[in-house]
Amino acid sequence: MKTSRRLLLILVLFAPVLFADKKAKKPTPAKKDFFAFAGTYTAKTQSKGIYAFRYDATSGKLAALGVAAETPDPSFVAIHPSGKFLYAVNEGGKASFVTSFALDAKTGKLTQLNQVPALGEDPCYIAFDQSGKYILIANYTSGTLAVFPILADGKIGEKTALNQDSGKLGPNKERQEGPHAHWIETSADNRFALAADLGLDQILIFQFDPAKGTLGPHIPSGATLKAGSGPRHAIFSPNGRFLFVVSELASTATSFSYDPKKGDLKQINSVSTLPAEFTGRNDVAEVAIHPSGRFLYVSNRGLDNIAVFNIDLKKGTLAQTGAIPTGGKEPRHFTFDPSGNFLFVENQFSDTIVTFHVDANTGQLTPTGDNVAVPSPICLKFIAAE
Repeated sequence: MKTSRRLLLILVLFAPVLFADKKAKKPTPAKKDFFAFAGTYTAKTQSKGIYAFRYDATSGKLAALGVAAETPDPSFVAIHPSGKFLYAVNEGGKASFVTSFALDAKTGKLTQLNQVPALGEDPCYIAFDQSGKYILIANYTSGTLAVFPILADGKIGEKTALNQDSGKLGPNKERQEGPHAHWIETSADNRFALAADLGLDQILIFQFDPAKGTLGPHIPSGATLKAGSGPRHAIFSPNGRFLFVVSELASTATSFSYDPKKGDLKQINSVSTLPAEFTGRNDVAEVAIHPSGRFLYVSNRGLDNIAVFNIDLKKGTLAQTGAIPTGGKEPRHFTFDPSGNFLFVENQFSDTIVTFHVDANTGQLTPTGDNVAVPSPICLKFIAAE
């Protein structure tokens, strides 16, 4: 009896705390209000630079805010994990740069901080290492990879690494006359950096030093794809077990197993992104994985569609399950919104960003009927609004 009374007294005394804990553990509602920034080509187009949009994740609608920053040919942009800064590569041949901007998450305003030479010709990809302390750049025409530190104020510092890609060139005399770096990312543990070189038909592997921001040699130096493939972009599976590579020249998607301890790659399978009967010109551009990790998407330029693949989560193999027209010409880039409910395709030659609804169960895409006008859109990135 005394024990029961003591237990009752404890429950009465600590009930407020118990209920407060339960209340505190309720999930926070998902963010619904975002900004989106589109990188573009300005040369021989009507574009003035980077364009901003307000985005409602509930409706999937973009509302144009106009030019966020006037800057030449900001083809690819990346938003810092802190949400405070945006970085853009400025393609300009030998006069190519990387530019930093302060990002106001309340208004979507961009303010240029500084600009540094890209240390190569025509930078076409920009990414952060896993710590957010460095930016990694792929310079297409010169076939170089550069790493720069991000200073405390968001400005870009002096380079910490510069690598000239080298090796056996592919057989395509027009497109593989030299090394052409097209993509670079670090592994989830920040120990390795992987880069796609279209000219060499290789995914190059480097030892990455997150303390110094340097690229060191790795043995083996990379993984080789079928001659003439022209690897363009790649993406890790959410579980980190696989790397999926899309090849621009061969119009293929190739899956590799990834050894996180050694940083090594081993090819699993390769599938075409095109129907068997297709005979026209086509250049694969972008690749993305649905947040669920179950579906992979590839954009075809020429056929102008998004090909959809199922991913075998155990084996890493790919099987095409569908394709849908992009509603425009030359889908150079596409991306999911932060919820994964909508997919946005940037049709470069149609000057439009077209919206699709994503079926979470099947991965299939349905046009929502919404599209926004943007001159020569190349890239789109989202950030939560404050």
